[in-house]
Amino acid sequence: MSEKRIRIGIVVGEVSGDILGAGLLRELKQRYPNAIFEGIGGPRMIEQGFNSLFDMEELSVMGLVEVLSRIRRLFQVRGELISHFSQNPPDIFIGIDAPDFNLGLETKLKAQGIKTAHYVSPTIWAWREGRVHKIKKAADLVLCLFPFEPQIYNQYGVNAKFVGHTMADQIPLEVDKQAAREQLHLPQDKPVLALLPGSRGGEVAKLLDVFMQSAQLLSESVPELQVVVPAVNQHRRAQIEDYLAQHQFAFSLHLIDGQAREAMLASDSVLLASGTATLEAMLCKRPMVVAYKLAPITHWIMGYLYKPDYFALPNILAEKEIVPELLQDDVNPATICSHLRRIMQNDNQALINTFTELHQKLNKQADVQAAVAVIDVMEGKSITC
Repeated sequence: MSEKRIRIGIVVGEVSGDILGAGLLRELKQRYPNAIFEGIGGPRMIEQGFNSLFDMEELSVMGLVEVLSRIRRLFQVRGELISHFSQNPPDIFIGIDAPDFNLGLETKLKAQGIKTAHYVSPTIWAWREGRVHKIKKAADLVLCLFPFEPQIYNQYGVNAKFVGHTMADQIPLEVDKQAAREQLHLPQDKPVLALLPGSRGGEVAKLLDVFMQSAQLLSESVPELQVVVPAVNQHRRAQIEDYLAQHQFAFSLHLIDGQAREAMLASDSVLLASGTATLEAMLCKRPMVVAYKLAPITHWIMGYLYKPDYFALPNILAEKEIVPELLQDDVNPATICSHLRRIMQNDNQALINTFTELHQKLNKQADVQAAVAVIDVMEGKSITC
């Protein structure tokens, strides 16, 4: 523990980054209890005393085309952050995910002599591998969540370290469905579907209706179906409530605040948007159907740029399709329901065994490893990858 009063800048752009940032912040505070943490953070980070200069929602946008409508504001926010950190230089700046926003910010700060780290490797293994040169210019260190990522950076002389994933440390290898149902006041003897249409407003706008219609269709063949919808924040809850005010469904609906993990643990199956939530569902050992809809132009462009055979994280980690993944026109109630019905009718033990094996590979005390690596960079020490 050091009494030194250091300043650490952090910027996160969405819920998954807030989770990673909170774990990292907690470990850094144990070593530097007098440290100042500021930038952009979510509620988990703010609870720990983080000073968020902007609402994290400002950065919650995804997709090549979708960003264009927000580009002026994003540049304005980044400009103000560059100005702030230039006038109040941190001992290190950490950009957590949000690469299109953070890498530009990191590059400007690094050019001023500020040490930088980027937490969560951009998906250079999936598309635009040439971005590695931009990353090398932006970050003194890349903290990787997945074991196959550092070797790609090593080819380009980029300092990268595999730290695992904080969620793999938090979630036990064997999970308790009964306890989760008790916590959420759900019946123990009825089928439960967790429905997660995304953390961003655009995702919910594209997916909520088709997800709810899929649950409606499923309820026709699954009696007494319970559907749990966790709203990641008040913005999304208001959006979901506006939708529900205009629709009625035959199944029993439970709209809850946060508690996405508990909703997954309590469920028999999960229907969710592609993203970090699919990793969390895997760690919760829950069978899932993964779906996503992109703007048509974005989908067309990605068809030329995207390299892997899969887009759902469990499939990427397993290097084969272990969970159904649906995109664009395949995201429809009939197709989704057919997959969910199959899940509900099977015991899924082989899939759960595969999830457990993948869980063990990611369980590496990520918060501790990330904090130690950040401190080493801050203090000018070499990194053991």
